[in-house]
Amino acid sequence: MENFYALIARMKNIDRWALMRSVTRENVQEHSHMVAVLAHALAVIRRDVFGVACDPNAAAAAALFHDAGEILTGDLPTPIKYNNPDIMAAYRQVEAEASEKLLAMLPDALRPAYAPLLAEPDHELKPLVKAADKLSAYIKCIEERRAGNDEFLQAEAKTLETLRGYQLPEVDYFLEHFIPAFQLTLDELGTMEYQEPKLPK
Repeated sequence: MENFYALIARMKNIDRWALMRSVTRENVQEHSHMVAVLAHALAVIRRDVFGVACDPNAAAAAALFHDAGEILTGDLPTPIKYNNPDIMAAYRQVEAEASEKLLAMLPDALRPAYAPLLAEPDHELKPLVKAADKLSAYIKCIEERRAGNDEFLQAEAKTLETLRGYQLPEVDYFLEHFIPAFQLTLDELGTMEYQEPKLPK
């Protein structure tokens, strides 16, 4: 009996933003899906807008599993994880060991396919996955602010500053062309067209 996929399915039970008061809860499974969508988008932009060779499917797959280790470690809040170098180094080691433990839950024949997904992405994809992770957080901050929650205001400003600091043209392109739409209502997005209800004859 192999436990890998059953554990992956449990990502939905791990809440993010543990120290923040959220209007809408977000779990690691939801976050991972959005990061995969965003990493794929950044890779497509890199390839098709800026003409740099890149594999969007590989970026999406790496992003989909980027937090898989949190099934075993939980999600450590950002202020704790990044404000102390010793804690960050120790947590990185714990994450690596968790990924190895997950990999060991797969049959031998499947491990080579998943080993690169559970490890850190290669040097070309790593910046895109990292940026997609931050973009997902930034979008979450926008959604919370628009819902009237000022708990995320500082996080929104700092996350945008971080994204700008990456100096990645793909990220700047996404911020310019796609982020403004996250400020809109569903009606403003144009996905719903009002139709006069038809009365039965």
